[in-house]
Amino acid sequence: MTVTGIHDNPGQLTFAVPKGRILDEALPVMARAGVEPDAEFHDPKSRALAFATTRPDMRLIRVRAFDVATFVAHGAAQVGIVGSDVIEEFDYADLYAPVDLGIGLCRLSVARLAADAQEPDSASHLRVATKYPNLTRRHFEAAGVQAECVKLNGAMELAPSLGLARQIVDLVSTGRTLKENGLVETATILDISARLIVNRTALKTDRRVAALVDAFRRDAEARGTSAAA
Repeated sequence: MTVTGIHDNPGQLTFAVPKGRILDEALPVMARAGVEPDAEFHDPKSRALAFATTRPDMRLIRVRAFDVATFVAHGAAQVGIVGSDVIEEFDYADLYAPVDLGIGLCRLSVARLAADAQEPDSASHLRVATKYPNLTRRHFEAAGVQAECVKLNGAMELAPSLGLARQIVDLVSTGRTLKENGLVETATILDISARLIVNRTALKTDRRVAALVDAFRRDAEARGTSAAA
């Protein structure tokens, strides 16, 4: 992978956006807030990770969703967009999520094989496949169950049928993928939407960050999306 221009101007703001499901919905929202990437960002052949924008004082980086939160929390990026699932999983003290963008809607759910769904869990210990170990442990601990989390980054739906874990915790949108793999939802842990996130120090020290928060908040309010807590 190449990274173009990422150290060229230390005075630039860095805006982190996630690869995957949220990005297509986020781009129109960003444009209305005055954040538009250059043409290379839309080139499917480009292997760049950092991109110029129509603002000379801002660049975009496109990374995995979990990494968006890490870059912003540690100040490597000042602003970003990521799902509330990632925010809750990491719970970084230096990350602030001031605006609910009302996009990327889905839920984090517990699921298991349909044939197994009617059997109650009497055990105090369960093995669960997930890429959200912190949220998963907290959910099961609230029910008095110790969850042994098997970390997977994909193909979660295979875990129960292959005997890796009796249950999974994963993102669900339509539920179609679960159904196609013989699984059913048994509980919802978290309703999810994409949020604007900022580094707390950057928000206090850089007026441009506060101005971006205001721009995204105005757009969210115009679309009927309330500000995040």
